[in-house]
Amino acid sequence: MKIISWNTNGLRATAKQGFFNPLFQKYKPDVLCLQETKAEPDQLPEEVRNVSGYHSFFTHPKDKKGYSGIAIYTKEKPKEVFYGIDVKKLDTEGRLIGIKLKDFTIISGYFPNGGQGPHRLKYKLEFYDAFLKFILKLRKNGENVIFCGDVNTAHEAIDLARPKANEENTGFLPIERAWIDKVVKNNFIDVWRHFNPNKKDVYTYWDIKTRARERNVGWRLDYFFVDIKILPKIKNTSMLSNYMGSDHCPVTLEVL
Repeated sequence: MKIISWNTNGLRATAKQGFFNPLFQKYKPDVLCLQETKAEPDQLPEEVRNVSGYHSFFTHPKDKKGYSGIAIYTKEKPKEVFYGIDVKKLDTEGRLIGIKLKDFTIISGYFPNGGQGPHRLKYKLEFYDAFLKFILKLRKNGENVIFCGDVNTAHEAIDLARPKANEENTGFLPIERAWIDKVVKNNFIDVWRHFNPNKKDVYTYWDIKTRARERNVGWRLDYFFVDIKILPKIKNTSMLSNYMGSDHCPVTLEVL
């Protein structure tokens, strides 16, 4: 099974610019998880809503158009689809879809950004904690959890180009990074870093305004985490660093 995760930074623009179909034609994912789609289903072209050979699912904020949003495309018909983490005040921004397949529960998440003031950092940390409780509950129920998406935090200094300059900025605050520590301590594995423990200068996000991608001044904000018991089944993981169409690049996971 090949899974691709990508923060599209606007699915309508992604499709219009010709970066949507090649994901299917060239990379042939079994599951495609998209974040920050910024669109309701009826705003998307028919060929984006319904891709031949795939079941598709969408979520978006209840009261905020052009913001957040998740889409999942899957070849295998899910046994169940869920939206959110069962916490009402955290499930209004359209930040999560999960699908329960035969062998795995796959979650696509667009985790909050902690910018725009202390209230948003508080919201981000609340979302983080509630999400971890949610996936631990899924595991307790016997589910094999894979979660992916834009976590909006670089875990370690190796995961961003300028760690010193960002020590007091959201996305690299100690309190944000400590949550990823907690995820790892609960035996969810950051797959890419597990297989590339010392690899530097590999990022998934670059600021557009400063043309940071041209200089590779980036952040690794997009992850695949898997339950530790899935680790022996991991065949490959990679970054599609040269795939354009967003300020993020897609990340991939192949699992047996």
